[in-house]
Amino acid sequence: MKVEPKGLSFETDGEASLLVAAARAGVVLPSSCRNGTCRTCICRVQSGTARHLIEWPGLSLEEKREGYILPCVAVATSDLVIIAPAAKFTTNC
Repeated sequence: MKVEPKGLSFETDGEASLLVAAARAGVVLPSSCRNGTCRTCICRVQSGTARHLIEWPGLSLEEKREGYILPCVAVATSDLVIIAPAAKFTTNC
């Protein structure tokens, strides 16, 4: 899993949400509600595929068609590259 434009990367297991998998690796993606409604974590898929863990996350049909996902309720289903300009790496000491 890769996060652009900063070139951050982390492993996903296909079970934990992208938000959780990122946090485990020290990558911070913006978030708030963590249940797919607030849209704080919205980002766009550059390549690869993901699926949402809930039936209808807080995205419009048009946003879904344009490749937007909500990482708080999505998992990677292939090698994935997302565009998330506010993402950052942190070290928890």
